[in-house]
Amino acid sequence: MLPGRIRFCQLTTFYPPQSFGGDAMFVYRLANSLAARGHEVDVIHCADSYKLLARGPLPAPLPHHPGVTVHTLHSRLGALSPLLTQQTGRPWLKTGKIRRVLESRKFDVLHYHNVSLLGPKALEIYPGHDHYVRLYTAHEHWLICPMHVLWKDGRRTCDTPRCLRCTLRSRRPPQWWRYTKLLQESSEFVDQFISPSRFSIDMHSLHGFHKPFVQLPCFSPAPDANAHRQDVNGRPYFLFAGRLEKIKGLHTLIPVFAQYPQADLLIAGRGDYEAELRRLASGAHNISFLGWLPPGRLAALYRNAISIIVPSVCCEVFSMVLLEAFSNRTPAIVSASGALPEIIRDCQGGFIFTNEAELLSAMEQLQTSPDLRRQLGDNAYGKWEQNWSEDAHLRMYLDILSQTAQRKWGFVPWAAPRAK
Repeated sequence: MLPGRIRFCQLTTFYPPQSFGGDAMFVYRLANSLAARGHEVDVIHCADSYKLLARGPLPAPLPHHPGVTVHTLHSRLGALSPLLTQQTGRPWLKTGKIRRVLESRKFDVLHYHNVSLLGPKALEIYPGHDHYVRLYTAHEHWLICPMHVLWKDGRRTCDTPRCLRCTLRSRRPPQWWRYTKLLQESSEFVDQFISPSRFSIDMHSLHGFHKPFVQLPCFSPAPDANAHRQDVNGRPYFLFAGRLEKIKGLHTLIPVFAQYPQADLLIAGRGDYEAELRRLASGAHNISFLGWLPPGRLAALYRNAISIIVPSVCCEVFSMVLLEAFSNRTPAIVSASGALPEIIRDCQGGFIFTNEAELLSAMEQLQTSPDLRRQLGDNAYGKWEQNWSEDAHLRMYLDILSQTAQRKWGFVPWAAPRAK
């Protein structure tokens, strides 16, 4: 094996097309980006978990680089397997398959992402050799919140944790393992915790998870240069892109646009809250639901939008749609929730609002001043290119890997020739 060529195993509950949110798409992009640079990448994910939660047909599969090998976990007990893990924190019926994959080659890096339905005990599975590093990226707040998103009682941001009551009110089975030392013990096996934002690092510490983190922002690939560039209907529009769930805050935008005839609101995405959102928007002729869109079509919407609007009402760890908009030189208007203000302040690429008046003011400024929109879009693009692009992310990622290996072993195993 050539020096510098690294063997990765990425472990996650959901992976495209058997996935829902941005964390799974991030793992897909990371795996294929690493493989395109000559590294070997295996991915382990759980099909039973997706089937337990999915509604509707399975999305179309995405293409993979030949250097990516995907291992899909199944159990003859189907949905009972992830339910058992959710209750106990152990992979049980999946342990043997995970161990066999980990022992199939000498991985240099075991990188855990969303392991909610693999369980914290999966962090302890020994790969059968030494001189590897374990990373864990906290894409959500699952380490400190059974609901993942610090959204209390299904109604508001969590202030004072009442986890058992919140879980029951949200119609989720209680996670009894959280009342043991399992997470504390399993987290000792991780060599480096990673978070995309400073906000999330602070939240983990505030809620009692005191393992040291390093910040590594997410990335989005360069946009498709051949994406369609024409406006959708000739009218100016703002864009919302993402899952249609209450925590994403789209319900707060609809009344504003119902009284704002100067521009349209285009909504790209789907989710469990869609029916209620459509009901709220009934009669508002400047609000359109576009459903799920392929990347090329979405890139065209970003480019021609006055701005992307991200009105989340929960503790966002990061925002992939912001990076996708910024890569198209599109500015943003965001709520003051979670890491969203952090991202805007870091790039000076948009506005932060805390109430309806501030939202309307930001919309009006961007719509009436093309020069301001252009300047903010250029600011956002410059920061994307510097910190949030694929190349920038992989440089920082590989630096973290080398630093972690050096700290753990006193040398970097993959920096010298070795046999396959």
